[in-house]
Amino acid sequence: MVNVQHPVKAAEPLGLVAKNLRIIRALMMREIVTRFGREGLGFLWLIGEPLIFCFGVLIMWSLIKPPYEHGVRLGPFVMTGYMCLLLLRHQASFSVGAVQANIGLLYHSQVSILSLFIARNMLEFLGGTAAFAVVYVALIALGQVSLPHNWTLLLCGWMLMGIISTSFAMMLAALSLRSEVAERLVPLISYMLIPLSGAFFMVDWIPYKYREILLLMPFPHGIEMVRAGVFGEFVATHYRWPYALLLAGIMFSFSLLLLADARRRIDIE
Repeated sequence: MVNVQHPVKAAEPLGLVAKNLRIIRALMMREIVTRFGREGLGFLWLIGEPLIFCFGVLIMWSLIKPPYEHGVRLGPFVMTGYMCLLLLRHQASFSVGAVQANIGLLYHSQVSILSLFIARNMLEFLGGTAAFAVVYVALIALGQVSLPHNWTLLLCGWMLMGIISTSFAMMLAALSLRSEVAERLVPLISYMLIPLSGAFFMVDWIPYKYREILLLMPFPHGIEMVRAGVFGEFVATHYRWPYALLLAGIMFSFSLLLLADARRRIDIE
């Protein structure tokens, strides 16, 4: 008797992954065209928008604050905090409107609500990463910042910030699909992230009892890790990346549970 092997079945999972990646890539390209148009700056505006905001805040703070605060230089302090905050807020705000903006695509069975969220978050993360790199290079050229003390720690911190932002954004978006009240609370939550994220202060600057309460949230851990990579051991930072990663995993899993029957709840007629 001859044993017949079926290599096609073994390759099916890889084929499914490749298929979903193609769908997400196509959604990202469509998002760029619909949001920024085929002409003009296009994707560059995805970089330019946070770039303009960051330089605006840096110039404003330079006029009203001293060059150093608590021994920390203003330029890298604003850059690390504000770029992380922009990534967090942009991913949250654009994720909430992902389904409404692309509801017609749900006529195609191959396009899922999850793929819409992943495409938008990946696009925002790539744009935010490029903007962070451009801001960093520009501030180095202006003599405002120096090269990172620990490149690995900086990159890992930024990736952690991206994971936290994506998980948090998807959780807000999934809740918004189930409740109109949750959707209306998103702008308020976005403003609350300004003081709660730790973007405009170092965790070490606040008293210990409040510091531990703040570190119950995942956001400061990512920002502090980015700052640890930029400043090095000369500036005290506080972060626990396994804890932050665990919270991000919980938020992402909760989002998947909320999205399990989301397609049936949406009227695409």
